[in-house]
Amino acid sequence: MKILLLEDDIILNEIIEEHLNILNYQVTSVIDGESAEELIYEESFDLFLFDVNVPRINGFDLLKSIRMNNINTPTIFITSRNTSDDLKIGFNVGADDYIKKPFDLSELELRINNIKRLRKIESYGTIIISDGITYNYESKSIKNENTEYSLSKIESKILEYFIKNKNKALSIEEISINNWIYEEMPEATTIRTYI
Repeated sequence: MKILLLEDDIILNEIIEEHLNILNYQVTSVIDGESAEELIYEESFDLFLFDVNVPRINGFDLLKSIRMNNINTPTIFITSRNTSDDLKIGFNVGADDYIKKPFDLSELELRINNIKRLRKIESYGTIIISDGITYNYESKSIKNENTEYSLSKIESKILEYFIKNKNKALSIEEISINNWIYEEMPEATTIRTYI
């Protein structure tokens, strides 16, 4: 699981990053909203962890902006802004969860696991798509009863995004934005062909 951490307190940033690395998460950390925004449009992440009071672009404004651009990566705010009004703003701009500082690292771990469960974010293993049809995240293959089909990188990316967003209508633009950095985005017709 690939996580973008936005936290301007250097010591806390390092503590969180080290803890998440121990849990086998791949973490990219930044200390200001502008750097986070650049990375969001250059790379693909499975989860955002945002502090609110950070330099350049605050966490609330950053999440509001990326949600307006159809980037729906799950997001947890980690912040000392803990009034009911702050919570309301956080959830209104599109947060999935909100952790008030100070917090235990075990609480962060539990909340990440909850997001993974709710958003069906998996890194490994096999899931059942329907009766007799399974998908394996490691081998990138679909098994239909006794026949196995290997998927290309793009096919598996698209299928995994559909699995994460089960029972939701998705636009071609949303699939592109949430799965490729802008320089690598395939044409809309190419994505339709893979689907």
